[in-house]
Amino acid sequence: MTSSLESGRPPLQIRPDLWLFPPNRDCRGGSSWWLDVDPEPVLIDCPPLTEASLDALRDLARGRCARILLTSREGHGRLRRLQERFPWPVLLQEQEAYLLPGVRQLETFTEETSTVSGLRLLWTPGPTPGHAVVHASGAVNVLFCGRLLVPVAKHQLAPMQHRRTFHWPRQLRSLRRLHQWLPSEAAPALASGAGLGALNGEYLVPFSSWNQAAEAAFDTL
Repeated sequence: MTSSLESGRPPLQIRPDLWLFPPNRDCRGGSSWWLDVDPEPVLIDCPPLTEASLDALRDLARGRCARILLTSREGHGRLRRLQERFPWPVLLQEQEAYLLPGVRQLETFTEETSTVSGLRLLWTPGPTPGHAVVHASGAVNVLFCGRLLVPVAKHQLAPMQHRRTFHWPRQLRSLRRLHQWLPSEAAPALASGAGLGALNGEYLVPFSSWNQAAEAAFDTL
């Protein structure tokens, strides 16, 4: 199955529990993350389908059944081919499930849900109809914000309107809802699902960037 795949590059370990895969051309240069949590580690959005990615996923899983969390249709990549090698369950917001006919163990949620490892997902439409974010609380304390917030400069994420944006006012309302949904004491690091080039070598963005982006967005509502 993998004979025609590129060799690719392995993911970069950011922290003892967190890995970042190289940009995925199938996802418009988007970023995919692996979070090592028990009892069920998660792959957030699809990495590039390369030999290096497949080898890394096998090593990171260490025989465990992981779960694939999709933040939006922008992160689907070559999910079906990935599932041929790793038949892991997939979780996404219900409005984008129709884009994945034939995908096995496909589970959906409506407004919000949580995984067995305690990760919380919230529907945040705007970038796409079924966009969602993932919050890992406690010692992990990372918010995987998909394309809701994208890199615009070093230390800075912001909402961005472009030709693929599904509904800009809803995206801004989703930001407000997310601000209310997060525990007031959380202050998680921010992990974007977009391309990270604008961060100039940075990977996780401090929560203070969220405050700046949210305030600017709320002023337009």
